[in-house]
Amino acid sequence: MTKNPTEAELQRIREARHHDPFAVLGRHEEAGQVVVRAHIPFAAEVRIAEGGQPLARHPGTDLFEWRGDGKGLPLHYSLIWRDDAHREHIARDPYTFLPQLGDLDLHLFAEGRHRHAHRFLGAHEHEVDGIGGVLFAVWAPNAERVSVVGDFNRWDGRRHPMRVRGGSGVWELFIPDLEPGHVYKYEIRNLHSGAIALKADPYGQRFELRPRTGSLVAGRSSYAWGDDAWMQERRAHDWQQRPMSVYEVHPGSWQRGAEGEFLGYRELAERLIDYVVDMGFTHVELLPITEHPFDPSWGYQVTGYFAPTSRFGDPDDFRHFVDLCHRRGIGVLLDWVPAHFPKDAHGLARFDGTELYEHADPRLGEHKDWSTLIFNYGRNEVKSFLLSSAIFWLEDMHVDGLRVDAVASMLYLDYSRREGEWIPNRFGGRENLFAIDFLRELNVATHDQCPGILMIAEESTSWPQVSRPTWLGGLGFDLKWNMGWMNDTLRYMAQDPIHRKYHHNLLTFSMLYAFSENFMLPFSHDEVVHGKGSMLNKMPGDEWQRHANLRSLYVYQFAHPGKKLLFMGTEFAQGIEWNSAGVLDWYVLDYPLHRGMQRLVRDLNHLYRSSPALHRNEFDWQGFEWIDCNDSEQSVISFLRKGEDDEVALVVVNFTPVPRDNYRIGVPRQGAYQEVLNSDSAFYGGSNVGNGTAPLLAAEIGWMNRPWSLSLTLPPLGAIVLRYLGEAH
Repeated sequence: MTKNPTEAELQRIREARHHDPFAVLGRHEEAGQVVVRAHIPFAAEVRIAEGGQPLARHPGTDLFEWRGDGKGLPLHYSLIWRDDAHREHIARDPYTFLPQLGDLDLHLFAEGRHRHAHRFLGAHEHEVDGIGGVLFAVWAPNAERVSVVGDFNRWDGRRHPMRVRGGSGVWELFIPDLEPGHVYKYEIRNLHSGAIALKADPYGQRFELRPRTGSLVAGRSSYAWGDDAWMQERRAHDWQQRPMSVYEVHPGSWQRGAEGEFLGYRELAERLIDYVVDMGFTHVELLPITEHPFDPSWGYQVTGYFAPTSRFGDPDDFRHFVDLCHRRGIGVLLDWVPAHFPKDAHGLARFDGTELYEHADPRLGEHKDWSTLIFNYGRNEVKSFLLSSAIFWLEDMHVDGLRVDAVASMLYLDYSRREGEWIPNRFGGRENLFAIDFLRELNVATHDQCPGILMIAEESTSWPQVSRPTWLGGLGFDLKWNMGWMNDTLRYMAQDPIHRKYHHNLLTFSMLYAFSENFMLPFSHDEVVHGKGSMLNKMPGDEWQRHANLRSLYVYQFAHPGKKLLFMGTEFAQGIEWNSAGVLDWYVLDYPLHRGMQRLVRDLNHLYRSSPALHRNEFDWQGFEWIDCNDSEQSVISFLRKGEDDEVALVVVNFTPVPRDNYRIGVPRQGAYQEVLNSDSAFYGGSNVGNGTAPLLAAEIGWMNRPWSLSLTLPPLGAIVLRYLGEAH
């Protein structure tokens, strides 16, 4: 039995300020009677459906009340009301249901150890006592009141205020009979200021199409996955010894429909997967498809960490894309952004009227460069949020790996800050200790929960052991983008060939650290935007020379130790830099040089995948050996890539436009070698200078401290790959 609410409590209900509406609304026993109390704005009259008893209006308010013995009144009764437009409504009273969230979930969430917070926070189809509906839950510890508002209650925060679960800061409300598809937000009244904010659901799994910002009740997925074989194999495959060539894609500008419209996830699957399979890539990597409000952000300013953007379809459409990739043998990687989030009013910024997900001090909590906010990695509930987001994509959406964006900005407190604009850690240093701990927890949790997935760091500094296990003191990533190799190589290639001999160290320096991390070699979207020009236009010389330079560069990339990544359009030498508001210049494939570049990349992928010497031991000195790294005068490098036993590939790159006849190199074994790829082939748009396809026999002439040697013809601005055939030839 409960006591009658005071007038002050009733007033707080009417003003939508009560932190515990269940103490007043719903069914209660007061003074020996059963009381039904409801607050329904705009209602002209209200009655109980089971029996027809009318509720009396509190004078001058929208608060209604009935008192009686309660005989025949079901536990979960329905109310019928007529609104101010004379429309009649019927709904079960949500204030008759007990709390639904489990104490263990709330405990783990508060400790920062919940890996599946998305399963109880957000909006979920739910059933209580045989009654279906939607259970809403949101974390807002500094709120005086939180309400669910949406297209089902006239967006009125007085209609569905939520209950807070003790000191957890989590609010919940089960709304019976509500179905998926409804638009909703949370109306949050700040405890201290009384300010009201309208916020999208941080855990929402579906959103309205921008520019609208409402969350959608997603409902249970009915998608029937067909990738069981892939998922089973993923758990145990030895990715380090397998080829990995990634095609990086911005879905909105790869291709579009006949009227310039975006391709949906299903249409993208039909077109993109065929192309990726034909080109020989092993993976696609999508720029962030997590929900975001602003197209020119390319998805890197995320507001929906659990939702595929509605620009391209619904969540099951995205599942279909991933599923079809897997069934065609293609892995799916996703760019994921835990480093920062935008300031949009409907998003995470000052979520409950306070700096909840971010830091209060802008010296810790704001990225000036990007005008975004930095997550507070020291707050447990924020860690649960981010851990759950990562695992949601890997587990629920079957994504095979996450490329974690802007890791360097997470690791350093002084990242892109001047003196006095940052706060040292407790030891006086510049390392973000909370972010380091979070990244380690992230990598442990994702690998534990989803064996076989890949966590890839975009980390641009010399931070040690990024891709080493946490138990060795590392951050626990599987791969790290080799930004040093990328920058040095592009600097070298930008030189006029006549000057390259003075910059030879830019080519050779990478091998001093090539095996200090598990590296991926990226030519990514970041290199072809913001005035940097296209990959083709980074190359010096006339049109033919630019294409020849780029062909040599790609052979060098595919032969160099490390996994590979190319951004869309670079594989056919798009002439202008990438424009996310348009589409790739596919028309250039009508021209022989561009068509030749595409053929080269296709053949490089297939050679890389079919040649164990090129993809085994990519992270080990056993897989690489210089033949000659000192021929700076002629700007030539030569090296071996090695697999097991007789698996040997010989690579020679001539970075000048001068053909070199009778160029002798030492080789480790006697026998035959065969040229299996030549970037100067006429098939690729080259001048067809090379060594043909007939086996070349090593001569017993000592050279470069080796007992055997080959005399080769080196093409101008060209690269050749030879395969060791053995001694029998």
